Amino acid sequence: MQLCANKLDKKDFFGKSDPFLVFYRSNEDGTFTICHKTEVIKNTLNPVWQPFTIPVRALCNGDYDRTVKVDVYDWDRDGSHDFIGEFTTSYRELSRGQNQFNVYEVLNPKKKGKKKKYINSGTVTLLSFKVESEYTFVDFIRGGTQLNFTVAIDFTASNGNPSQPTSLHYMSPYQMNAYAMALKAVGEIIQDYDSDKLFPAYGFGAKLPPDGKISHAFPLNGDSDNSNCVGIEGVLEAYFQSLRTVQLYGPTNFAPVINKVANCAAEITDGSQYFVLLMITDGVISDMVQTKEAVVNAASLPMSIIIVGVGPAEFDAMEELDGDEVRVSSRGRLAERDIVQFVPFRDYIDRSGNQVLSMARLAKDVLAEIPDQVVSFMKSRGIEPRPALSSSPLAEVHQHM
Repeated sequence: MQLCANKLDKKDFFGKSDPFLVFYRSNEDGTFTICHKTEVIKNTLNPVWQPFTIPVRALCNGDYDRTVKVDVYDWDRDGSHDFIGEFTTSYRELSRGQNQFNVYEVLNPKKKGKKKKYINSGTVTLLSFKVESEYTFVDFIRGGTQLNFTVAIDFTASNGNPSQPTSLHYMSPYQMNAYAMALKAVGEIIQDYDSDKLFPAYGFGAKLPPDGKISHAFPLNGDSDNSNCVGIEGVLEAYFQSLRTVQLYGPTNFAPVINKVANCAAEITDGSQYFVLLMITDGVISDMVQTKEAVVNAASLPMSIIIVGVGPAEFDAMEELDGDEVRVSSRGRLAERDIVQFVPFRDYIDRSGNQVLSMARLAKDVLAEIPDQVVSFMKSRGIEPRPALSSSPLAEVHQHM
């Protein structure tokens, strides 16, 4: 909403007033809680304040007829702001927008008592008022938006020979390696949101039989026509099978897999599908320029990228792709949204070796940004959730995300 005022009382000895507004929500017990302060406008008795946004909840806690009190003050440098006057309204009144009823007399009870001729200390006028629905991740899931989960695993030689216990890809009969653990932790939660439970799974940075061609996006199940694996268990099986058949090589190129998923996401931008790519890697990205370009392109698509770093390497490049501090850019183009979440696996290995505990924390942190990323895409495209599907499989899913 936006407000302005006219002919406010002059409070400053020199010059005019420096007015600002304070909004209060009234509570059940008759007390008032501050819910918004406007900026101060210097040296005027006819201020026009900037438009501002406030949740309906904060303004009236969902009760449209509840009193909203507004105080008008004159700002003073020492903090002893002078009270000019007050008025009351309600969400219901404000929601009528700009009209003659939304011009309020600013009254100062002290002056009213003292001066016979006192009319008011000025007026405040509502210039505009608009209500927008804010949708949540859950609204979209309820409306049938599907998450498509794709996995990509790093098969570069820096991981170490899979037959050696020092390798990050070591297949021990007794415990899962870091790749398998990360895959399982994230996959088991995300699969609740993916109704067909078919997960495309790729490897990158390996030489493939029979002719030793290097690939940066080969299907783990060996089927170039259909890279889908059934369930997280199917992905794990295909991963172990690949380890036995391909040769770890290099370099560590991210762009091919990102672009592969982006091509799928580009075909379905109506909000019915959202793509999540989980990349598990041990280190330094070789094609950083191409990867940044791929991320900037993907940022305008219904897609998010999760990178889990395993092993002891430095992950500076990953931090750069994770646009929390500075949004990723490529050739002068800024990514439209932040779509990359990077998590170093080593932060989650429990000292006591209790993997169950740390995997729950890993999954929580890895998936933390997905709901907002889904909503930010939908909002940027003006997509609203479809009405909730009647039988909602959500009850048990809520707790996870």
